[in-house]
Amino acid sequence: MTAGRPAVVIGGGIAGLAGAALLARDGWDVDLLERGPAVGGRAGSWDAGGFRFDTGPSWYLMPEVFERFFGLLGTSADEQLDLVPLDPAYRVFFEDDEPLDIAADLEANLATFERAEPGGGRALERYVDSARRTYAVALRHFLYTSFTSLRELAAPEIATQVHRLVPLLARSLESFVAGRFSDPRLRQILGYPAVFLGSAPRRTPSMYHLMSALDLDGGVLYPQGGFTRLVEAVAALARAEGVRIHTGCDVTAITTAQVGARTRPDRRARVTGVRATGPDGTTQHLRADLVVGAADLHHVETGLLPPSLRTHPERRWRRRDPGPGAVLVHLGVRGRLPELAHHTLLFTRDWRRNFDDIAQGRIPSPASAYACVPSRTDPSVAPAGDENLFLLVPVPADPGIGHGGLDGGGDSAVEEVADAAIGRLAAWAGIPELRERIAVRRTVGPADFAEDLNAWRGGMLGPAHTLRQSAMFRAGNRSRKVAGLYYAGSGTIPGIGLPMCLISAEILRDRVRRECVPVAGRTAVP
Repeated sequence: MTAGRPAVVIGGGIAGLAGAALLARDGWDVDLLERGPAVGGRAGSWDAGGFRFDTGPSWYLMPEVFERFFGLLGTSADEQLDLVPLDPAYRVFFEDDEPLDIAADLEANLATFERAEPGGGRALERYVDSARRTYAVALRHFLYTSFTSLRELAAPEIATQVHRLVPLLARSLESFVAGRFSDPRLRQILGYPAVFLGSAPRRTPSMYHLMSALDLDGGVLYPQGGFTRLVEAVAALARAEGVRIHTGCDVTAITTAQVGARTRPDRRARVTGVRATGPDGTTQHLRADLVVGAADLHHVETGLLPPSLRTHPERRWRRRDPGPGAVLVHLGVRGRLPELAHHTLLFTRDWRRNFDDIAQGRIPSPASAYACVPSRTDPSVAPAGDENLFLLVPVPADPGIGHGGLDGGGDSAVEEVADAAIGRLAAWAGIPELRERIAVRRTVGPADFAEDLNAWRGGMLGPAHTLRQSAMFRAGNRSRKVAGLYYAGSGTIPGIGLPMCLISAEILRDRVRRECVPVAGRTAVP
């Protein structure tokens, strides 16, 4: 394969940056176009008054995935990041019961479960053992694949595990947990990973109990400097591979040329590049043999392609589950917050109603929430002696809920959700003066996700990991209508989250290697 083949990556989130770096390392001449003023996408950053906030991901799980990705670029996580283990991994407050801490050590968690429920320790030991085995199978056979051939699912290991795997797909996570634990607090702790997947415990396949091998056994890490440091590291590696990163560049169309029906009956067109508007308002055309849509998949398909060339037309999106939206609250708080751990969860009593409300388009009240205080670990994110507090409240994926704003200036529904979450955290954690100590306040609503990130229906994460939207049933990473157009990111396989986006970049690279070969000095694409 010769150097100099032009490629364009649309979107500077973690999948776009990682995919661009891997393609450039393979010899592609890569331009990455990011609509926003900085790269990162959902993994962005915002600062004010000496406080600096990560605006998206805040959990560092699946460390082996990060290590594998960095290894592909000739480095390591240790070389790129200063990772700190969190203990407790997280703290959980309940509406009507005592809080529980989940430790970095499995033995401590077994003891916590045993105190909460006689026999709970032994039940958790069996549960985590099952999670470990399922996670290992998923890593080897389900995550690092594009599902282009049934042979990928015919491995001997899968055959020996099929008696376990099929029931795990057919049964919900909620039912799987309920069959092993009776204490509602323990059920909520083990069901919560469904939220990481943009779903609800009763709509998430119990296959995903594998995530309990990550936090209950593997522990939780934090990169000093925040997740913006991770973005900076991947962006720097991409540039080192020769990627040209352009911010403030809005791609307005993927350009194509018609393919003759006789020569390619399975394709209607091939990519020729993209049209984009630059920071100065001028429009240009970037020629490319390969285009990677690493922005929101719905936007790439329905906003950048004509109807006849869409693999995922609008009618199909109407049948899909967008997962939850969110109200985010960034608070700079004067003084310390020893009552909170780095990660803190607040679970309401009527757990199922929370999820049902979101699925049916209603804002839950009261609502479960997540709080992150990275200044408990990282002194660089807040002034000395103060705390950086981030709140996330899941709500319906509905831009009509509105925009956030500064100092309570967002739309009323967004600010009401934020006020309620602040009040609930203050009451449950025993911080009665919390509201009076707030020096910086900013909210973000579903309309901001839609406007700033082109997020489908203002969703927080991407399409939910229901059975019909997981593994081989999730959107694939290549267009079926346009040769040379590929996809990466949370909307496609393998799914939601920073580790999944890194895996998405790798399987994109692998598929391009298989399918794009040089012919007579240029690249032939399928």
